[in-house]
Amino acid sequence: MNIWLAEVWQAWRASLRRPGFLLLAAAVLALGVGSASAVFTLIDGVLLRPLPYPEPHRLAAIGSVQEGGVQAVSPQQYQHLAGLPGVGSLGLFKDGQTPANISGHGEPVQVPALEIDHGLLPTLRVQPALGRNFSAQEDQPHAVPVVMLYHGFWLRRFGGDPSVVGQTMEVEGVAHTIVGVLPAGFDLGQADIALPTAFPAHTQDDGTNYTAVARLAPGITTRMLGVQVDTRLHALYAASHNKYWRHEHFGAQDFGAQQHADQRSTALMWLACASLLLLIAMVNLTNLMMLRAMRRSHDASVRGALGASPWRVALPSVAEGVLVGAVGLLLGQGLAALGLGAVRSWMPGGMVAEWGSRNGLGLGWQAWGLAAAVGVFGALVATALGLWRGHAALSMDSLREGGRSGLSRRSGLVGRMLVIAQVALASLLLCTAGVFMHTLLDNASVDLGYDANHVLTFELAPIKTTYPDAASVRILSQRLVERLRQIPGVRYAAAGTNLPAGDFSGQWNIGGLHLPGGEAFNEQFRSINPGYFATFGIRLRQGRLFARSDVHGSEAVAIVNQAFADAHYGGHALGQTIQQNAFDASQAGTEIVSARIVGVVANTYQFGPQNPASVLPILYLPLAQTPADDIDIFRSYEPMRYAIRVQGNPDGYRDAVKRALAEVAPGQPISHLRSMAWVVRDTTSDTRFNLMLIGLLGGLALLLAGVGMYAVMAVAVAAREREFGVRAALGAAPLKLLLVVLCGGLLQIGLGLLAGVVLGALGSGVLRAVVAQLGRSVFDPWAILAACVVLACAGVLACLVPAVRAGRTAPMRALRGE
Repeated sequence: MNIWLAEVWQAWRASLRRPGFLLLAAAVLALGVGSASAVFTLIDGVLLRPLPYPEPHRLAAIGSVQEGGVQAVSPQQYQHLAGLPGVGSLGLFKDGQTPANISGHGEPVQVPALEIDHGLLPTLRVQPALGRNFSAQEDQPHAVPVVMLYHGFWLRRFGGDPSVVGQTMEVEGVAHTIVGVLPAGFDLGQADIALPTAFPAHTQDDGTNYTAVARLAPGITTRMLGVQVDTRLHALYAASHNKYWRHEHFGAQDFGAQQHADQRSTALMWLACASLLLLIAMVNLTNLMMLRAMRRSHDASVRGALGASPWRVALPSVAEGVLVGAVGLLLGQGLAALGLGAVRSWMPGGMVAEWGSRNGLGLGWQAWGLAAAVGVFGALVATALGLWRGHAALSMDSLREGGRSGLSRRSGLVGRMLVIAQVALASLLLCTAGVFMHTLLDNASVDLGYDANHVLTFELAPIKTTYPDAASVRILSQRLVERLRQIPGVRYAAAGTNLPAGDFSGQWNIGGLHLPGGEAFNEQFRSINPGYFATFGIRLRQGRLFARSDVHGSEAVAIVNQAFADAHYGGHALGQTIQQNAFDASQAGTEIVSARIVGVVANTYQFGPQNPASVLPILYLPLAQTPADDIDIFRSYEPMRYAIRVQGNPDGYRDAVKRALAEVAPGQPISHLRSMAWVVRDTTSDTRFNLMLIGLLGGLALLLAGVGMYAVMAVAVAAREREFGVRAALGAAPLKLLLVVLCGGLLQIGLGLLAGVVLGALGSGVLRAVVAQLGRSVFDPWAILAACVVLACAGVLACLVPAVRAGRTAPMRALRGE
C-alpha cells in the first residue's frame, strides 16, 4: 500500500514541480465545471428547488388550461369550486400587484399590494411571523378594513417593531388595522402589503385575473383533481350563452411548475448552452490527456518491460488525473462564484426578483456535489481515454507504422474525431449567440414608432377616497397635465393608461368591441389625453389627433393604430365606427357605445423590437370620453401613467414634477419616476442579458475549441515527425509540409461545422422556444455564416503553429529519432 501511495505522491510532486500542464488542464476543466455549476445554481433556485411551503408536492394550481398549462380562474369559478372532493383547502391570490397608496408611519408612498383570500395562507400552510391571517368575516365586502405586511416592508417602514400588530395604517385614505406580518421567506407576488379579495357571495365576476391553489388530500393526484375541476366548471357554464367558457378546457397543474412556467424556456436555453460548453471542455481535456499519455509512452514502455503491472504503469496518469480534477473543481467553483456575483449585478431587476431572491445566487451543496461529480469523474474519464490511446502507441504494428517518434497515424483517428466533435459543439453555441447578436443589430435600426428621448415618465394611482370615481380621476389628470405644462422647459405633457413601451403586466385588453353588426372581439385599449401623441412623438398617418374639444357630451371619437386598421378594416379605418358593449360591475347590459374613428397613427413596439408580438392592434379613446366603467376597472388594477417632453436631460425635472404634483394633489404619492429611455432599455434588458450570457459561453467555447484543435494538431505533428523528416529528406518543401497539416486541420473543421449544423437541425427544439420569441428561426443564415467564419479563423490559428513546426522539421534529427 505504501508503494502505491508513494507512486501517487511522486506523480503529484512531478506535476507540481512543472505545473504548466496541470494549470492548463485544470483551467480547461474549470471553465466547463464553473459554467455548469453557475447555470445549475440559477436553475436550482427557481425551477428545481421545491417551493418554500410544507409538502409542496400537494399544491396544485387550478383553472383554465391554455398552451399546456393552467392560466387563471375567475372569482365566480373559484367560488363554484368550493367543496371539491379530495381537496383539503383552497386559496386564491390576484395575478400581479395592485397599486396602493399608504400613509402613516412615514411619508405617503405608493406600494404594490397583493390581494389574497383568507384561505390562501392555510392552503400554503404559511404562518404569519407576527399576528394572524385574515378571517372569513374580514374577507367580505364592507368588512372592517385590515392589512398584512410583507416582512421586508415591515423592516423598512416600521423598523421591525413587533408592536405593529393592532396599529392602523391608511390604505387609499382608509384606516386599515394591521393584523399580521408575513414571514421572511414568503415572496409570493413580490409585493409590500396584502389585502383581502373581499368578493361578494355568489359573484358573477368572470374576469380571469386570479390564481387558485388547492392542497390535495392524500391519495389524490393532480390529474384526478383536473378531471373534477373540468367537470364542475363545465356544469357551471352548461346553460350559459357564453360560447367561450362552454368550449374552454379546465384542469390542474403542479403549483411550482405553474408559477415558473415563464422561466422554463429561458432556463432550458441556459442549460443547453452550459451543457455544450461542458462537453467541449471534456473533449478538450481528453485531448490534453492524450497528449500527456503520448509524452509518457516511452516511460510507460520501459516500466512495462521491467515487469510493472498495467495498474502500476497507469497509476501516475490516474494520480495526475485526480489532481487535475481536484484543482479544476476548486478553480471552477471559484469562477462560478465570481460569475454569479457578476450575473447578479448584470441581471435586469425583474430577473433578480425571479432568479436571485430564492437563494441569493449562492453556491449550495447541490452545486458542489454536481461540480465534484462532473469534475473528478470527467478528469478520470479523460485520463482513461488518454491511457487507452497511449497504450495503442506501444503495439508493434503502430511502432512499425509510425516509427520511433510517437503515435501512428491510425491511432490519431480518435484525436481527429474529437476535434470534429469540439467544432460541432462550439458551432451550436456560436450560432445561438449569433442569432441573438443579429437580433440586436436589427433592433438598433427598427423604428419603434415613438421617440423616447427627452421624456420623463411617472406613475400615479389616485387615492380612492379622495378621487372616488372616474370623473374625479379625469379632473385630476387634466389639472396635473396643465400644471406640468407650466414647468419651464416642458414642451408637452401627457396622461394615459399606458406608456407606448413596457408595462408587461399592465396591458389593458378590453372586450366587447365589435364593428357594427359584427361579432365581439378583444383588443388593446388606451385612454389618453390630447397631448399624448405629441409627448411621445407618435406619428399621425391619417386624419387628425384628439383635440381639447373632444370632451364628454361631444361626438364620441376614437383613434386606432395601423395594426388595428389592418386587422379589422382592411387598412381603411378612417371614418369608420367602432362599438363597445357597455356594462356595469354586477350585470351585463345591452347598451352600446359607438365612436367614430377620426385618425390612424403609427404602430408602436410595446415590448421592444426583439419581440414579434410587440406590435399590437390598439384602440385609443380620449380620457374625457372614456366610459366610467372602463376607467373604474382599470384603476382597480393599474396606476395612471404621466409623461412630459422636455428640453435637455429629463432627469433634471424630477424635483419640478414632484413640486407640481404637491400643488395639484397634496398628499398624493408618486412612483416610478424615470426617463422613457430607461423604460425602453428595460423592455430589452432580458434579451440583452441573454445575449451577454450566451455570448460569454460562446466565447469560452471558441477558446476551448481553439485550444483543443491546437492540442490535437500538436499531437498529430509530433506523431508524424518521422514521416515529415522522410518527406523533407526526399525533397518536400517546407511550404508543402505546412499545407499538409493545414489542409488536414481545415478538413476536420469543415466536418465539424457540417456536424454542428446537422446537430442543430436534430436538437433545435430546446432553443426554438426562446429564439422564436425573437421572431427568428434557429437557422439564421447570417448567424451560421458568422459562426463558420469565426471557427474557421480560430482553426487556422490553432493549426498554424503545429503546421509551421512540421514545415521546419529537420530531416536528420527526425530520422535519428531525437
